[in-house]
Amino acid sequence: PPPRRVLLLGEGNFSFAAALCGAQGTHVVATCYESEEEAAGRGGAARSIRRLRDSGAEVVFSVDCTKLKEYFLPGKREFDRIYFNFPHCGRKAGVVKNRELLARFFHSCAEVLAEEGEVHVALCNGQGGTPADQPRREWHNSWQIVAVAAGAGFILSDVHPFKAETIHGYKCTGYRSQDKSFCVEGALNHIFTRSTAPVCFTPVSCKTQLGSQKVSFQVPQVLVDKIDRGFLEVNSSHPVRTIKEKLSAGLSQAFPLQSINSGLPLLHQGHPDGVCHSSVFWITPSPEEAPSTEETSQRLANAALFSHFGQDTDKNVQGGCPVPKLFYLRPSLLPHAQAIIKKGAFPPGTLHVLSGPVFRKCRITPHSMPVFHEMLVVLAVGRGTESSCIQMLVENIKTTVSSLHQGVSGVKPSISLQEATGFGTELNDFAAFECQLGEIQHFLCMGTEPDPSGSCVGVIRTAPDELKSSELVVVSASLNLDLLAMLLCGISDWRMLWTPDRRFLGQFPEGELRLFKSFSLYPPSFQHDVSFWVPDGEEFDEVAFHTLARRVSGETVLSIQLRDSFQQPGTGRRSLCYRVTFQSCDRALGCREAAEMQLRFREEIQQHLGVTLR
Repeated sequence: PPPRRVLLLGEGNFSFAAALCGAQGTHVVATCYESEEEAAGRGGAARSIRRLRDSGAEVVFSVDCTKLKEYFLPGKREFDRIYFNFPHCGRKAGVVKNRELLARFFHSCAEVLAEEGEVHVALCNGQGGTPADQPRREWHNSWQIVAVAAGAGFILSDVHPFKAETIHGYKCTGYRSQDKSFCVEGALNHIFTRSTAPVCFTPVSCKTQLGSQKVSFQVPQVLVDKIDRGFLEVNSSHPVRTIKEKLSAGLSQAFPLQSINSGLPLLHQGHPDGVCHSSVFWITPSPEEAPSTEETSQRLANAALFSHFGQDTDKNVQGGCPVPKLFYLRPSLLPHAQAIIKKGAFPPGTLHVLSGPVFRKCRITPHSMPVFHEMLVVLAVGRGTESSCIQMLVENIKTTVSSLHQGVSGVKPSISLQEATGFGTELNDFAAFECQLGEIQHFLCMGTEPDPSGSCVGVIRTAPDELKSSELVVVSASLNLDLLAMLLCGISDWRMLWTPDRRFLGQFPEGELRLFKSFSLYPPSFQHDVSFWVPDGEEFDEVAFHTLARRVSGETVLSIQLRDSFQQPGTGRRSLCYRVTFQSCDRALGCREAAEMQLRFREEIQQHLGVTLR
């Protein structure tokens, strides 16, 4: 392979560069801000410069770190690593000027860094403003290095102590080699990498068959980057597929098993029984002649095929063609299991396993997902034996999950089956929605450190009347594979499961489950408040409010909190104030981009929710 190109900036006496120049497979380009005459006059600098040149390294003088591409020809601009040790504007420059220096430096790095290159910045203890600094300065009194780097498209991927004593011959100098050197005790080396680009939400249209008619529908914008990811396919190494396969293998040891992974339509028709209408993604199909902005792959089109509808289809006319209306993206696989049961293709004793993504509107929290992968297992058993079958089913699942968790972290998790009546733990969004789909007998909860109390990852149901048989009862278990993946692999934010960044799947080679290590450390967060008057006589739809925030921000809103509710005396008008926190878990998000999103969000809620901004 070609030698790794390393660029060193702001060298004082060139002792750091001299220590690196002998590394095998490395070509060093050492630079400083001063002229050669100024630099060579420092103690030890001339000797280090000679050593660098003798070893084949390049030494360049009068280099401004904020205009790097001006000093290198186009073919020589791609550096694998860029080092900048203890940058400083000089003299008594305050934190604001040094932030500005870093901001211009990172923008300059973006023009000369290789695609998978790294930028190393060493700072004195406390300057960076991250939790790695001990003690940590107040945010406003730090250089805010992660936030300024984000503005240029970089994320902090690692941070570790800067051990000057381990660098042979290195001697730290002060600003422009003043006698007073920088204090390197407790100094930290911050390693930045390129972030993936913001998701481009180009409208996506999906073609499908409704009865005898070909139609298309536009995918809701919040799902454009999630509708066709193929996480459960055979060639996938995603953790949700690994967990699904491990659970299926365990269940097959206790029951005859039949998997149904394809042919499950994405669209449901009519009104979902018992489900709040604001919790589903409604779809309006159009005749195929309608122009589509972009077609999805054939895989998605096949997955959305509908073989037939009921006789009471409600129709409207668009473009001279009648098409069914009142469709929505499937929020659960349960109706598909019920359809299989009604067709009679459901032999008793055989465990049927259905799996696929389901779609639900929900509020924004780290564990609330508008799309996740459901694994639904369904079994017909003899009446009176359902309790023992549930116990066998749950014990099998618990054994598999415990084995997986111990293999990943070496710790046995807390897994419990809790009665639905008198359930003591607050329901998470997954469990709360499941309650709308039908009566639940048990919740399956899993707890790990630091929350051993447990989060609901599955629900157990029995349906005595489903088979219209006096002898058989249907037992089903619905599992949230995404929540299981988060708990097993130590993933704190559901959004990371859907990141396009290849570094995520790179941590799970060939589907091996491991503890996840974030490649974006201490991402900056930005808070904005929005207050408005609610339309008179209307109930404010918080789920729609959160869904708009998801759409505008591209899932970079971390949380939305109600800060104040005010009712105006006399008129009775109601005002609400929410705090919106923007933070990305996997890509660079700068303050300017967050502010622009907030402005768009204000416009969207005014247009779509009918509120009056204050």
